[in-house]
Parts: sequence; structure tokens; C-alpha cells
Amino acid sequence: MTLDRAVMMLAGTMVLASVALAHWVHPAWVWLTVFVGANLLQASVTGFCPAALAFRRLGVQPGKAFR
Repeated sequence: MTLDRAVMMLAGTMVLASVALAHWVHPAWVWLTVFVGANLLQASVTGFCPAALAFRRLGVQPGKAFR
């Protein structure tokens, strides 16, 4: 698994989890989806992603987007 796939998998999991939590627990959980989306937008513009740094430290191989 590459770093790019790991970041996308984490983002997708967080979005799905926050939608489920917003539906079954409390609507305020939708803010987690907003945060994930804002972080993805920021990473696409700047190339900096905190999740990519964490995965890199765990030894995940770099991909094409995050090196």
C-alpha cells in the first residue's frame, strides 16, 4: 500500500464514520466531515498533509502525490 492510498483510505473511512455518527448519534458529527473535506482541500493546494506525515513515520511507502 502506498502513502496516497493510505491517506485516501483514512479520509474515506473518516467521512463514512462521521456520516453514520451524524445520522445515528448526533447531527453535530457532520463537522468531522467538514474538517476532513477542508483538510483534503488544503492538502491538494499546499501538498502538506498531517496524515501523510503520520503514515510516513509508520513506514508506509511513498506514492506519487505525497513523497
